[in-house]
Amino acid sequence: MTVPGADTGKAPWQWGEEEWRRHVERVRAGRSLKPARWPGGARAAVAFSFDPDHETIPLRDGEVMPGKLSQGEYGARVGVPRILRLLERHALPATFFMPAVCALLRPQEARGYVERGHEVAIHGWIHERNMELGGQDERELALRCADTLERITGRRPVGIRTPSWDFSEHTLDITLELGLSYDSSLMADDDPYEILSYGRPTGLVEIPPEWIRDDAVYLNMDRYSAVRPYTMPRHVLELWRDEFDGAYAEGGLFEITLHPHVIGHRSRAVALEQLLEHVCGRDDVWYATHAQIAEHVRREAGLGDGRPVT
Repeated sequence: MTVPGADTGKAPWQWGEEEWRRHVERVRAGRSLKPARWPGGARAAVAFSFDPDHETIPLRDGEVMPGKLSQGEYGARVGVPRILRLLERHALPATFFMPAVCALLRPQEARGYVERGHEVAIHGWIHERNMELGGQDERELALRCADTLERITGRRPVGIRTPSWDFSEHTLDITLELGLSYDSSLMADDDPYEILSYGRPTGLVEIPPEWIRDDAVYLNMDRYSAVRPYTMPRHVLELWRDEFDGAYAEGGLFEITLHPHVIGHRSRAVALEQLLEHVCGRDDVWYATHAQIAEHVRREAGLGDGRPVT
């Protein structure tokens, strides 16, 4: 399915129409899959997701000293248990997009998500930057991720969120080859949609995230760069409340991406708990994993309940 880009060595302003159209059309948003109704007559749907990246972000960058690794360890040691207690208190399911190396480091954590009724989905091998990989390396890592998560959790993943939400020219083909039901890396809509490749429907559901619904962009800290927490957790809470209220008013989907090593700290967990209380204050909302969202919109749109079209 992949059509190679025309690498002519020209600057973008020198490209002909055929070339810039080829880049734009490689992966596009197709028809909206926002359903006419959500299960149980719910007005809106909510999908909480957590990316337990733990030590893989520094490891990916070759940072192996204890300081950076300890920040990731906090996510597993403190953040995850705190998050799981909050989810249990509110009886909420969630999707955990887990790098395979994290699952290998802590197999009981990965199994524990499934045992508690949550979903575990693909999030790279070691949070690699797939934009820097060749197609064969990206494919091999993706297949290894799926096999590793299945072996550890006992369930084959049905969805993927690429590390850092990067999408190379090979990512879509690899995702389709894996037979996954959905992706959650692209940001062309508020609500689920079908992914097109060069104008052709793929049958793959996109459950779109967005950086404004991500904790890391507001709260991350990097000692040696300009990355600093610049927003009070309670102010981020206001933004996320407005995002949920907008989804509820439109009868759509509220999806949010959080990280145990970021949101799991005490003052930030307060904001998360208040968000859960606000969201759960509505009794006509469907709370679901990403897999359940994908299954429902596929069925409502007549895409079937199995593999995407390849």
